[in-house]
Amino acid sequence: MQRREFVQLAGLGAGALILPMSMMGNEIPVEALLDPGMDVAMKKKLADVALNTAKSLGASYADARIGRYLNQYVFTREDKVQNTVNTESFGIGIRVIADGTWGFASTNEVNEEGIKKATQQAVAIARANSSIQKEPVVLAPVKSHGEVSWKTPIKKDFKEVPVSEKVDLLLSANAAAMDNGANFVNSALFMVNEQKYFASTEGSYIDQDVHRIWPTFGVTAIDREAGKFKSRDALSAPMGMGYEYMDGLASEKVEGPNGLILYRNSYDMIEDAKNAALQAKEKLTAKSVDPGKYDLALEPNHLGLTIHESVGHPLELDRVLGYEANYAGTSFATLDKWKSGDFKYGSDIVNLVADKTQPHSLGAVGYDDEGVKTKKWDLVRNGVLTNYQAIRDQVHIIDQNESHGCCYSESWNDVQFQRMPNVSLEPGKEKYSIHDMVKDIEKGIYIAGRGSYSIDQQRYNFQFGGTLFYEIKDGEIAGMLDDVAYQSNTQEFWNSCTKICDKDDYRMFGSFFDGKGQPPQVSAVSHGCSTARFDDVNVINTGRTV
Repeated sequence: MQRREFVQLAGLGAGALILPMSMMGNEIPVEALLDPGMDVAMKKKLADVALNTAKSLGASYADARIGRYLNQYVFTREDKVQNTVNTESFGIGIRVIADGTWGFASTNEVNEEGIKKATQQAVAIARANSSIQKEPVVLAPVKSHGEVSWKTPIKKDFKEVPVSEKVDLLLSANAAAMDNGANFVNSALFMVNEQKYFASTEGSYIDQDVHRIWPTFGVTAIDREAGKFKSRDALSAPMGMGYEYMDGLASEKVEGPNGLILYRNSYDMIEDAKNAALQAKEKLTAKSVDPGKYDLALEPNHLGLTIHESVGHPLELDRVLGYEANYAGTSFATLDKWKSGDFKYGSDIVNLVADKTQPHSLGAVGYDDEGVKTKKWDLVRNGVLTNYQAIRDQVHIIDQNESHGCCYSESWNDVQFQRMPNVSLEPGKEKYSIHDMVKDIEKGIYIAGRGSYSIDQQRYNFQFGGTLFYEIKDGEIAGMLDDVAYQSNTQEFWNSCTKICDKDDYRMFGSFFDGKGQPPQVSAVSHGCSTARFDDVNVINTGRTV
């Protein structure tokens, strides 16, 4: 990455994230985002060049992915625009099996000559790799889909919304925070459109148009006399939606304890920024928590991260098998626990599902990146570990003959591999609200939003913080707390789950930049749940030193 690109894309405000290469590409004029790009007939013709070349060279299987990745980012701070960025990345990735071994190559020369060269390289790499391959690749069968398409069901394409409108929204949110006591505020909009075309020697030609959006901000309030500062981040969730997510419809709001406003499938950024400033100021005088055992009521924007780290990652089959040990770690949820058929991952009411079809989720697509139609399946049912996340060349290891449809690559330039689907906790079946839950707790803490966290390399022992904390005494909110984090291990934690709110409280958390693999790639994934209660959990005070 060149220094100029780094400063443009990663150096300012909420853009301080180091963005992956697929989220960058070449900078383009904003109007170029509306260019329709290559038509489907030409994509099919060029994909066939790759497939036919691979077969002529003796490959037993080949797939080609033509990808156009469009990104727009807007960054602001207080009353200033820090940066607006529009990028495009376009190319083709070709994956083959030759001599029983995978080979992959890619090129941004999306023409017959460039594609033939890349395909020849992919086959040569496969043959070179075959000398150290211990067992041939075994692919689960997949249905040939013919020529099909899928689109994120958006109502408003971000590419058609003027940048000035997006800037006005961010600056208005900043002003709302500043007017209500914030000393500093930065905000950002991340918008992504993946235009992906997949073709394989098994007869599938799949065209997909995927949209994602993430509005976010950070607010800081300062007590200069006390020398203290406190922050509150946005309570938004990244979503698989169009710009309609920013409409902030009142019907999509959920009122939590103490008048806390939470959002579902629609987001009022200005209102959230105003409340963030007020709550950041309140945190300056909040009571520091007394460490001990508490019953926790964890709202979805918070619990989603715990699901991600303690369920999503440990149930990735490649991680279970040790393939990710060097980079991301291994998993406590080993094959022997699954084979036993009675490993209690959680209490009887805990049902955790993987789902690549979930509406509005970041992971929602019609087909994965190896042409498998996506679906929903159980990971934990009635508290018992029942399955993992696996793709075509993995499922035979767990005695299954159908891919789960969770293969993904962050761009045309990277090989596809197993990635986490949306992993979610099913809501409770009985009518039960967060207000009912608070009334049922004698000594507890309600936690909203994400915070700092730590989890070991087997995804077992962990510690999680949050954004907002409210003490619960004898069934009522007793005031705001600070310096809260809870500690547990995955099995103990999920077995302590005693109550889950119903579907009316169900919302999603999301990760826009979930990293995995070497070389590293990112993917976007959501985690849905309703507010859930966990009993007798160890809470520490993060502000005290021993």
